Amino acid sequence: MKNIVCIFLAILTFTVYSQVQDHEFINFDDNRYVTESSLVQAGLTTESIIRVFTTTHFGAWIPITSLSYMLDYQLYGLNPKGYLLTNLFFHIANSLLLFLIFFRMTGAIWQSAFVASMFAFHPLNVESVAWISERKNVLSTLFWLLTMWTYIHYSEKQTVKRYSLVFLFFALGLMSKRMLVTLPFVLLLMDYWPLRRLKFGKEKGSNEILEKNTAKKSEAFRLVVEKIPLFLLTIGLSIVTLLLAKIASGIHYLDIASLQARLTNAMVLYLEYLRKMIWPEKLAIFYPHPGNTLAVSQGILCGMVLVGITIISIRLIRKAPYFAVGWFWYLGTLVPVIGIVEVGGHLMADRYAYIPLIGIFIIVAWGLPELMSKWRYKEKVLSVSAGIIICTLLVTTWKQVSHWQNSITAFKHAIRVTDKKYPNLAIMHNNLGLALFDEQKNEEAISHYKMAIRLKPYYVDAHYNLGNALSTQKKIDEAIAHYRMAIRLKPDHVNAHYNLGITLSNENKNEKAILHYKIIIRIDSNFAPAYNNLGSILLRMKKKEEAISHYKMAIKLKPDYAEAHNNLGSALLGIQKKEEAISHYKMAIKLKPNYIDAHHNLRIALLRHGKI
Repeated sequence: MKNIVCIFLAILTFTVYSQVQDHEFINFDDNRYVTESSLVQAGLTTESIIRVFTTTHFGAWIPITSLSYMLDYQLYGLNPKGYLLTNLFFHIANSLLLFLIFFRMTGAIWQSAFVASMFAFHPLNVESVAWISERKNVLSTLFWLLTMWTYIHYSEKQTVKRYSLVFLFFALGLMSKRMLVTLPFVLLLMDYWPLRRLKFGKEKGSNEILEKNTAKKSEAFRLVVEKIPLFLLTIGLSIVTLLLAKIASGIHYLDIASLQARLTNAMVLYLEYLRKMIWPEKLAIFYPHPGNTLAVSQGILCGMVLVGITIISIRLIRKAPYFAVGWFWYLGTLVPVIGIVEVGGHLMADRYAYIPLIGIFIIVAWGLPELMSKWRYKEKVLSVSAGIIICTLLVTTWKQVSHWQNSITAFKHAIRVTDKKYPNLAIMHNNLGLALFDEQKNEEAISHYKMAIRLKPYYVDAHYNLGNALSTQKKIDEAIAHYRMAIRLKPDHVNAHYNLGITLSNENKNEKAILHYKIIIRIDSNFAPAYNNLGSILLRMKKKEEAISHYKMAIKLKPDYAEAHNNLGSALLGIQKKEEAISHYKMAIKLKPNYIDAHHNLRIALLRHGKI
């Protein structure tokens, strides 16, 4: 029966997610994690592997996740199908492991199968599978479950070798995503139920009570001490990753909302995740941050509900230990992502519930049969109910996966289902604009950039992107205005200076263009295109020697810069250095064989040199 359940889980999970094979990269983090990541695209070399362990990837130290991306790049290049199938493989493995772990601990095959099925098929988990950027979620969960599996073996026979495996998988998980910081506490919960390594309760007789309580305190202390290496690893890595994330993002954790607002948001979110678990509607890639807008009374009411459930779970801890374990699993594993300490412009995310909801699935799987223990047709009712729930989840998940087909479908769906009043929804309009712009749907892109600016007037990226779109439509004055706004908001915005320089140069406003290129060089002296473009303006102004020096600097910084070689060739030809000009034209063609301008310029140079 165990094998049948595993086959059932694997086949249905693959089926419901199979459409991801035809999906694309999403221009929301996928670019930074994969498509524009020099770290990933370096491939699996000794140098790149060393770099993975000594640098951050998108502001976080996640070397194991980075290595998995690098392996995918080695195998699939930039074909999203391979990356998504890897995510799906990890999700299937996680579902199977979850079933086997609870079956091993409890011997209850149907309850274990129900927990694994809810995990495998619930639409809240779609984000973790269908979004390539969330590799860290499915991969870290794999190590979470492997840690649990090896811990079960260790609990049966405490040896250094078995504990070493627990420590190893936990360390690998933390190096995949820091969400695993709560795992040692979950292991303590497992010690109480279902492993029964920790017991509470009183026996008759005062002396016996005292002796048993003393023994239990001693046992509890031993179980905590046993996990000290895991806690130390957690603390050390948490400090490092939090500092690195703070430095990389430039966001101060306490700047997003006041402490009171963050506590209010946290209380509301605990119940909101439960609501989405029960009724998974309006799921999106991004939920705007409510900031300080939620009423304190709403937070107090939600907090009272949470406290009430917690009190009930404690009172029932001996009668229904699964209830307390499942509830504290849910409360505890959400702590790192509930928003009390928060990084980024959002507060809630479907992926944050990937591990925490396992606790609620445990409560449902063991609680419902117990509640219905005296029903006459208990088995039939439970079987039919489970079948209906699973079928509903499969249909809902299939539909949810379809929203992740590409950037346009993901962002349009997010805008359609999320609250329109929060300024941070501007991020979705901006990214949708980028996706539409890439598809040459400029009018639609411009409308979304403008909406982003209406929601968030000082949104640098939206002004910059709108400038690009308007420039493409030859609305030069409007484009210049938005480039300048982006620069005013972020004076060191290199790309805004660069594109403004190009626009001004095309309008023959050479002195102003030169000013912006010189600012770029001051900000980033290694930005080769600025030297190349500056050289082109100087060449038009008949300052050939200065132009040549800038072209040479561009080539020094970027030896494979075909355009700079071609431009240098033209400048050299202008001062009658025909042989040097020809060599640079040839280099441009070698680097870029279909470079028409270089072929044309080489033809002219050869004619002038008498090489008919």
